[in-house]
Amino acid sequence: MALVEINFDGLIGPTHNYAGLSFGNLAATAHAGQASQPRAAALQGLAKMRHNMALGLPQGFLVPLPRPNHAYLRALNAQPETDDVLTAMAWSASSMWTANAATVSPAPDTADGRCHLTPANLVSMPHRAQEWPDTLRQLMVAFASKDHFALHPPVPPSFGDEGAANHMRMCAGHDRPGLEIFVYGRPGGKFPARQHEQASRAIARGHGLDPQRSLFVEQKPEAIAAGAFHNDVVAVANENVLFCHEFAFADPEGTYRRIRQALPEAEIVIVPDSEVSLADAVASYLFNAQLVTLPTGGMALIVPSECAEQPATRGYIDRLVASNGPIRQVLPVDVRQSMANGGGPACLRLRVVADPATIDPRFLIDEAKADAIERVISQHWPETIEPFDLQFVSLEETVVKARQALLATLGLESLA
Repeated sequence: MALVEINFDGLIGPTHNYAGLSFGNLAATAHAGQASQPRAAALQGLAKMRHNMALGLPQGFLVPLPRPNHAYLRALNAQPETDDVLTAMAWSASSMWTANAATVSPAPDTADGRCHLTPANLVSMPHRAQEWPDTLRQLMVAFASKDHFALHPPVPPSFGDEGAANHMRMCAGHDRPGLEIFVYGRPGGKFPARQHEQASRAIARGHGLDPQRSLFVEQKPEAIAAGAFHNDVVAVANENVLFCHEFAFADPEGTYRRIRQALPEAEIVIVPDSEVSLADAVASYLFNAQLVTLPTGGMALIVPSECAEQPATRGYIDRLVASNGPIRQVLPVDVRQSMANGGGPACLRLRVVADPATIDPRFLIDEAKADAIERVISQHWPETIEPFDLQFVSLEETVVKARQALLATLGLESLA
């Protein structure tokens, strides 16, 4: 069985809007109330997938969840005409950020030799806590082979779990046993600590991980207070490389020591705060990047285009590439619509190490399928959504038909 890393990006849904629902996510709250561009957002996300495919990287996707969620509004006894915030929650396209869809432990790490997936409960944010049932339903289709995959129910509340955005894996190779690193926050700070330590430990136990190769690390409170609401805003890992901000972890030296003990070949690239401040890291999403191993050899960091526009990060990137370290290329991509709602390239993808032949092929993308998806988006996705548009029946009819057209194109009508 040939195990490779596959990035599953969330197709950005037709209800993409800026409601500012995510407290602690500075970009999302800064753009609250502005007009969004769902069609441009979805095409930008698709272009990122094409960019990575052109690099020779396997690529998958997950489809948008059904929105608006009327069952959610009924459960809250909400009235769309008057309950603006609750209506915005029911319309949220936040499932586009598949880094929060689940935590994934590949087969080489687990006791039963299967890839284990646990959907995130996302209980810290009300607009996201509604996602997991539909996410689990989709994962059950994509990863249906019980010989190769084990799907778990989410961790029960009130232990908050936000998925792979707070989970990293380091290894000598994707098909080799790895060190799984779970990063959690302590409550009581300026912003909510969304990942609870006990949620991470429950997932590690459920996935059958070796305790000697499972690391639980506290995120630095100052990072959360600066707007790093997930660990992937200040750190990213790939194979034997960890790329992180100086202030990513509460106990950095202890964290690095334990990583090196478990993985002697680990290379840790630490970005000093004096070169890229926490504020600049959060504004540019330098670390909310895809760190990938290229088929031609070497690693590339796929960053949002904002990194090339900000002086501090642009200067650091130039020095990073010139240093002849493990990261040999830095490649910018345009995901501005997602960035304005608080999600960069890493937010948009869930990493799964598996044999592609064991995955439902409807969730794997090639150029022909990308062309078909692009046609649906260009024809059916709204061009613009203003906040007050969410009350209009005509917009609801448009977005429902848009998702139905996508599912029909992909042969995934069962997810309607």
